Amino acid sequence: MSKKLIIINGIMGVGKSTVCRNLYKKLDNCFFLEGDDCWRMNPFTVNDENKKMVIENITYMLNSFIKNSSSKYILFNWVIQTDEIMKSILERLDLDGVDVYRITLMCSREELEKRIAGDIAKGIRDSGCMERSMSQYDLYKKMHTIKINTDNTTIDERSEMIIKLING
Repeated sequence: MSKKLIIINGIMGVGKSTVCRNLYKKLDNCFFLEGDDCWRMNPFTVNDENKKMVIENITYMLNSFIKNSSSKYILFNWVIQTDEIMKSILERLDLDGVDVYRITLMCSREELEKRIAGDIAKGIRDSGCMERSMSQYDLYKKMHTIKINTDNTTIDERSEMIIKLING
C-alpha cells in the first residue's frame, strides 16, 4: 500500500485543525503537521524571506515524515489559498510511492461568520480574522482540490468522509 499525503486546506476558521486532530487519532501510523507551526513569530511578518522560510520548513518536515518507515498517513493542514502555493510545496516533496489528496474544507459564508465570531469570543482569534477570512473566501473555490462542505456536519462525519475518500 502506498503512503498517503493528505493536505487539508481551507480558509481560517473552517475547522482544518479540528478535523486533522480527529483524523490523527483515527489513522494508525499517522504523522501530522500544522503549517502554522512552521511560521510562528511575533510580530507575524509577511515578507519574501519569511515566505521562503515557511515553505522550506514545511517541505523539510513533510519529506522527513514521508521518508520515515513507520509512516502510512501524513496529514498536513494550512491556509493554502492558491494552486500556486500548493504547487510550490508539492514540487519540493519526494512523492515517489505517495498518493496525494488535496482537500479543501468549505462552509457557507454565514457558517464561517458564526465560527469565527465564536472563536473571537473565546479569545482564540483576533477581531481582524473576520475581515481577512471573508476577503479570501472565494480564492478557495477556485482551487483544483476536492471540496468538502462542512456545513451541518460533525467533526466525526467530516473525518469519516475523508477516510472514505482516501481509503476507497
